[in-house]
Amino acid sequence: MTETKLTGFTPDIAEENIAALKTLFPDVFEEGKIDFDKLKQVLGDYVDDDKERYNFTWNGKGKALRLAQTPSSATLRPCVEESKNWDTTDNLYIEGDNLEVLKLLQKSYYGKVKMIYIDPPYNTGKDFVYKDKFSDTIGNYKEVTGQVGDDGRPNSSNLETSGRFHTDWLNMMYPRLRLARNLLSEDGVVFISIDDNEVDNLKKICNEIFGEDNFVADLTIIVKTEGRRYGYFAKTHEKVLVFCKNIILLNLNEIEIEGKNFSYFDNFGGFNLKELRNQNTRAFNSLNRPNLRYPFYVDLSIADKNGFCQVDVEKLENSIEVYPIETNGLESVWRWGKDTAMNELDHLVARKGTDGVIRIYQKYRKLTETAKTVWFDKKFISIKGTQEVQDILGASIFDFPKPLQLIKTLTEIASNRNDIILDFFSGSATTAHAVMQLNAEDGGNRKFIMVQLPEPTPENSEAHKAGYKNICEIGKERTRRAGEKIKTETGKDELDIGFTVFKLDSSNIRKWQPDTENLKMSLSDFIDNYVEGRTEQDVVYEIILKMGLELTVPVEEYEFNGKKVYSAGFGALMICVDDDITEDVSKGMVELYRKLKPEVWKVVFKDNGFATDSVKTNVRENLKTAGLAEESFTTL
Repeated sequence: MTETKLTGFTPDIAEENIAALKTLFPDVFEEGKIDFDKLKQVLGDYVDDDKERYNFTWNGKGKALRLAQTPSSATLRPCVEESKNWDTTDNLYIEGDNLEVLKLLQKSYYGKVKMIYIDPPYNTGKDFVYKDKFSDTIGNYKEVTGQVGDDGRPNSSNLETSGRFHTDWLNMMYPRLRLARNLLSEDGVVFISIDDNEVDNLKKICNEIFGEDNFVADLTIIVKTEGRRYGYFAKTHEKVLVFCKNIILLNLNEIEIEGKNFSYFDNFGGFNLKELRNQNTRAFNSLNRPNLRYPFYVDLSIADKNGFCQVDVEKLENSIEVYPIETNGLESVWRWGKDTAMNELDHLVARKGTDGVIRIYQKYRKLTETAKTVWFDKKFISIKGTQEVQDILGASIFDFPKPLQLIKTLTEIASNRNDIILDFFSGSATTAHAVMQLNAEDGGNRKFIMVQLPEPTPENSEAHKAGYKNICEIGKERTRRAGEKIKTETGKDELDIGFTVFKLDSSNIRKWQPDTENLKMSLSDFIDNYVEGRTEQDVVYEIILKMGLELTVPVEEYEFNGKKVYSAGFGALMICVDDDITEDVSKGMVELYRKLKPEVWKVVFKDNGFATDSVKTNVRENLKTAGLAEESFTTL
């Protein structure tokens, strides 16, 4: 059986991209290197050799790209004592530099996040900008957050006088957004709050990262109706840029309309009409979605007082075929597939318009509409966010938090009931609050992942005086109190208002760094795989993370012949990091595997934990005989 070695590093994105390229174009590789001249020949007309072509660049862009692709050896350590409902919650709160955290989440959450909302620094010259170094990122993180040394803490402002005002901000945002895109599901959406300082640059890098075709909208949010009285104009608004992973798969929800009435009524109550034709013909047409183009059958001789006729997907007596009308020279398609339409016939009607065209409509019983690009409701103004934090925590301890209703509405538009929502500039954790509130309102089970740098609060700030030493303490406490408040107000005891806390740190697995002056002592030290001061739980969760399981999977503890075995994800991953492991451990694992019957099965042992080399061989063979795949036997 082939043995896999757990290196402690996150996936090498550049290496994976090269492997994908090799699969597509094996003939452009010579002795392991890419022959770009041959690649250009293969791509033909798709290569742009014009040196004066449009290109957006800045000083450090290449390094920022490499930074996004550089594997991380860091880990996330569990912090049970600061968590809430550790054993039952599906929510995550992660303390750490979001660049490193996004790298660490790549394997476990790749393509699983439906919605990302971020409110990054606006680069006003006063807000905090992450000072990324292009090496030793975990050391940089500890320096920034004051965990090591008192003399090397970087300046927390990106002053315009530095000469790198826009460059520093772009180098901070670019690698983070590249990594974030990987986490989005194919139908996922990202919302980014921003103001005038960087909105143009932000759109340019998003066009590059997500693709110009995947630009969705530029929302204008009226945040201060009287305007901010400085500069040449009183500023009343901020922006939210919206991009998606794949515009063809994008399907946003409508939002509720307040104060609107139903236009029609039937035996089931009021309803309005929503045409069943998909009006996004650029993304949805008969060429790329032929399964959505099929006929309905309508009998025009039977109509009610509103002119509504019966609809079916099977031919009726005296019926005629109705297809969606052609739009912009393309054959349109329906919003529903035929199976869905068949199950929803009671909610469909047809009516002939004054233009002579027969259209199919859905009886829409929710008072909703497509969200507009300008939001001017009072519930979105900035002061609301400040008041909400003050109401929950009892003091004005966080500057300019986003209003709850803003993020709740965005979440309502972009997510469905079981989706994952990520915010990696989470601040006061308004997004966590919004997710819990929306779940309470619509019965959803959305999960949130909050990521925040534990930036120290200034000693003279209200937050520091109230006992909050860093921003993460504010976010966690707000989430605790907001969850309890929602639960009390709604009476929904089953609502998930918990969160598991993880903190960024260096790997728990000791690196091989011999002391050449005392090699005997170095060899002796390396026999123990763990960094001093780390717990077995730390190691188990590092393995779970780097083996690609979600951090909230259930973890159960078993014992076989006195040795602990951890089962993560109902047997999908079994971990034993004990010493003096015997064959009895593998026999116990096999029994557990047969009992739990996981769809996938992986095992991890400490490399020097086996009693003898022959025991290690026998353990491998026992597991292989029981059905363990060769590549699923891993040691660290």
